[in-house]
Amino acid sequence: MTIRLERARALDGISDRLQGAVQGALPRPVADFLHGVWLGHPLHPVAVQVPVGAFMSAAVLDLLPGTRRPATVLIAAGTAGAVPAIASGLADWSQMTKDRRRVGLVHAAANTVALGLYAGSLAARLSGRTGRGKALGFAGLSVAGLGAYLGGHIAYAQSGATNQAAPDIARVPEEWTAVVPLAELPDGKPTVRRIDDVPVLLYRNGDEVSAMIERCSHETGPLGQGEVIGTGAEACVVCPWHGSTFRLTDGAVVHGPAANDQPLLRSRVRAGLVEVAQP
Repeated sequence: MTIRLERARALDGISDRLQGAVQGALPRPVADFLHGVWLGHPLHPVAVQVPVGAFMSAAVLDLLPGTRRPATVLIAAGTAGAVPAIASGLADWSQMTKDRRRVGLVHAAANTVALGLYAGSLAARLSGRTGRGKALGFAGLSVAGLGAYLGGHIAYAQSGATNQAAPDIARVPEEWTAVVPLAELPDGKPTVRRIDDVPVLLYRNGDEVSAMIERCSHETGPLGQGEVIGTGAEACVVCPWHGSTFRLTDGAVVHGPAANDQPLLRSRVRAGLVEVAQP
C-alpha cells in the first residue's frame, strides 16, 4: 500500500495546493518554531506524544469500571493536544518531496478522521452517553493506528524530517586527512572540497577553519551553491533548495525548514595544510 501511495500522482493536485497554502500562512518565525529549530530536532515527533498518550490511556480506562471521569479528561486533553501536533506536522510536510507528501496527505487524512471521532466521543461523554463515547473513542484509536503506521513509514522508510547529512560523517576518515593548503582558502568565503566522494564545506575565518558536511541536513541541497549572509563568526550559508540557514563556524541551524544542526567535522591547520577528520 505504501509504495502505491508514494507513486500516487493523482494526489499531487491537492498536495500542491495545500503545500502552497501552508507555506503562505506561516511567517518565518512561526515556521521555525513549528519545525523545531529552537529544539534542535523536529518538533512534530515530540508534539504527537500528548494526544497519543492521552488517547491510549483513555482506551485502557474505558475497559475498566468506574473510570468515566478520568477517561473523559484524557479524551479532552488529547483532542486539545492534537492542535500543536497538527500544526508542526503540516509545517514539516509542506517542505517534503512529492513522494513523502503523497503518503503524508493520507496520513493527515486518517488522523483528521480520528480526531473527528474523538471530538464526537468527547461530546457524547459530556452529554452522558458514555457507551457511545467509548465506541467512538475505540473507533478513533483504530483509525489513528493507520495514521501512525503511515507516519512511521514517512519517518523510517522515507527518512522524512531526519538529518540527511549525518550518513556522510561515517564516510569521512577517522584519522586526520589533509584537504587543502590554508593559503588556497579565501577568508570569509566558503569553499567546497571532496574527501573521496564526500563534499565538505570549508570556511576560513582568519586563522580558524571550520569544516561541515556540504549536503544540507534537510534534503541534501548543495550548500556550496548557497548564498552567504553575514560576516566573520556570524556568517551563515543559505541552502539554495529550501532556504535552511546554518552558521558556518559551528553548523548551528539559524532558520528552517531544517531542525538539525549541520554536521561538523573536526578540523585543524598543520604545516600550512587544512586537515579534517570524523568528529
